Amino acid sequence: MTELPEGVQRVAAALQAKNHPHGPVMLDGAARTAQQAADALGVAVGQIAKSIIFKRIEDDVAVLVVTSGDRRVDEAKVAALVGPLGRANAAFVKERTGFSIGGVSPVAHAMPGVTLIDQELFRFEEVWAAAGHPHGVFKLHPEHLVALTGAPVADVVEAPDAEDELDILARQDAMKMLAARALSVGVMAENVPSPCVNVCRMNTGSGLCEGCFRTIDEIREWGRSDDAAKKRMWADITQRLRQTHPEAFS
Repeated sequence: MTELPEGVQRVAAALQAKNHPHGPVMLDGAARTAQQAADALGVAVGQIAKSIIFKRIEDDVAVLVVTSGDRRVDEAKVAALVGPLGRANAAFVKERTGFSIGGVSPVAHAMPGVTLIDQELFRFEEVWAAAGHPHGVFKLHPEHLVALTGAPVADVVEAPDAEDELDILARQDAMKMLAARALSVGVMAENVPSPCVNVCRMNTGSGLCEGCFRTIDEIREWGRSDDAAKKRMWADITQRLRQTHPEAFS
């Protein structure tokens, strides 16, 4: 513990105090960007819970937005929730959080601030956040962010870019994979697998993920559900998939 950088030690202590099951780990290389962290961990960029700091103009309070690594924060959406914002320079980030840019953890800040959690993180069963140092990260479920920070979940990011032809083909393949899994889950008594197929795009019309056909609430609940509850969720997914993509079962 004492061999870890000071910032990582603070994060580790905060996680222990909250009985979080996963402590910080140190990567061989720096993970200052979401892509660097994802490459080092072997996960999707969206699974990196990156920390973006703004300065609230009216009182100079730090505003932390914990967002999915494949999304861009919509400053106007954030300002509508917390008030007008200004840019936070490196000195401000260090003073208010105690961490340098590239290693800002969502917990153990030097001074209290305002935190918002991007709802897009709930597309994933498992995410990784910075642990107080450019080489430090820790694992968690998205719902753990709520428990650790007490912050609300909100729509704080720009709409993703429109799909191109390759995206459409990937989604079609994902539907076939999801249908095959759905047919196999019925005979499973335990260790029910996740429906996630790494196509993580919420459809604003249906309210469902276009990859796994779950709602945000279902994605949030999956990690704390037992096998029986997971099978019931799979039954709902299968019904939705048969109604909208019957060709996936052929």
